[in-house]
Amino acid sequence: MSITRRKALAILASALPAATSARMLGMSSAETDQGIFKPTRESLAAYRIPDWFRDAKFGIWAHWGPQSAAEAGDWYARQMYIQGHEQYEYHLKHYGHPSKSGFKDVIQTWKGDKFDPDYLLSLYKKAGAKYFVSMGVHHDNFDMWNSKHNRWNVVNMGPKKDVVGLFRQAALKHGLRFGVSDHLWISYKWFATSHYSDKDGPNAGVSYDGADPKFADLYHDYSELKQIPPVKLDWDETWIPESWKQHWLLRIKDLVDQYQPDYVYSDGSIQFAQHGLELVSHFYNQSAKKHDGRVEALYTSKRPEDCHTGTCLLDRERGVLDEIWPDPWQTDTCVGNWHYKRDIEYKQPKTIIDMLVDIVSKNGNLMLNFPLPNSGMLDERELKILSAITDWTQVNGEGIFASRPWKISGQTAAPVSSAENAMFNEDKRKPLTAEDVRFTTKGQTLYAFVMGWPEKAAIIAPLGINNKYAPGKIENVELVGFSGKLQWTRKETGLEIQLPEKKPSEHAVAFKISGTGLV
Repeated sequence: MSITRRKALAILASALPAATSARMLGMSSAETDQGIFKPTRESLAAYRIPDWFRDAKFGIWAHWGPQSAAEAGDWYARQMYIQGHEQYEYHLKHYGHPSKSGFKDVIQTWKGDKFDPDYLLSLYKKAGAKYFVSMGVHHDNFDMWNSKHNRWNVVNMGPKKDVVGLFRQAALKHGLRFGVSDHLWISYKWFATSHYSDKDGPNAGVSYDGADPKFADLYHDYSELKQIPPVKLDWDETWIPESWKQHWLLRIKDLVDQYQPDYVYSDGSIQFAQHGLELVSHFYNQSAKKHDGRVEALYTSKRPEDCHTGTCLLDRERGVLDEIWPDPWQTDTCVGNWHYKRDIEYKQPKTIIDMLVDIVSKNGNLMLNFPLPNSGMLDERELKILSAITDWTQVNGEGIFASRPWKISGQTAAPVSSAENAMFNEDKRKPLTAEDVRFTTKGQTLYAFVMGWPEKAAIIAPLGINNKYAPGKIENVELVGFSGKLQWTRKETGLEIQLPEKKPSEHAVAFKISGTGLV
């Protein structure tokens, strides 16, 4: 069967029971027993992003784990072993020298004494999140679930609670889709710093605690390599042996099988060639069994070529595309540092809301991380940010959730750039103002988000008379959250809308535009 025909049949087959779907895809009875997808690029090309994710638009993520104990920022477990780094200095002051008191000892100070997943998920749902993602395992090699393959896990140490299981239970209770994040693959290289020593000073040459063979199952065993990977971290698979790749697959399969998430975030690409394809196909097949043949699951990759045809969801870390992407995609970002850091400057609510609207107008979703401190409860500043997002989505959510992009994302859009370059660019983008507009649609209704409150009137240029994007007729214009009538005029220069005295919400405001031939 040709790849093109197989793709077409897969779209139709996704709504049918598993056995029927497999027959349509040309699989044998043996293949049917194994699932819809085989661990090959050709087979996975038939995969499509499920509608629940396209409708969701907004998810919340919790970076929380033993690195949160120090409350000193992201990558603490690696950088506390790099002499001269600010986290090394912090560790010396609060824990002692890493030759004696290392990350294994930091784990014991992680308490989670205020961890209340039910309360957190109630807040996230109120804010408009449609999916929630729990940390599964970070680069620190510590599992946040009752792991079958790693004694360094949260049921044995730290809070001694099944964090993934408790988050899953709360997410399902509140009607949110549940996901987990996997950052494990690079741990084998990432944690090499724990095996080195100070270069100078009173402890020069004294090995850090990672070199102690008793803790090799946390800090890794490099005897197979007969050397330690260099401190310089190249984000690739060099130095990683086959034994670790097999171990990674066992660990993440265990996570997927025990907790049956709808979503797995991969901090990288589809890893380790055939091992990665085996994980993704297994994950999708498990979802199909659970959902009567429908694949409701999705797996992310940050490598565009992985997701070029079906296969996975393209994720752009801290990045925003310049125009509409043909397939659903996602930005993942954070209100501050990925792991909790005291006194850090958080993003302002306007920045987050502007990102959400901009991303949704371009066929994307925003997954926003609220890092939890040692206690497991949001701090006061995070609660204020979440409250501001809640206030905004409760007024304007109708133009966001379950929406689809229009013909263009908006006016004053930047030139189109490739998805390959849209990583870590969020801080390079200009703040949006009342001059900027972003569009979404629902059925035949067009929503125009004006990204600030104009002084006199909102002018939406792409909706002007005879404009190529909106040749149809405008019949009614409403301001979402405002019950009164608006005065508006369609001119050559654009749709001009007179504004009421009081804006219905802070930050971006949404105009609901109906008519014929607009969408």
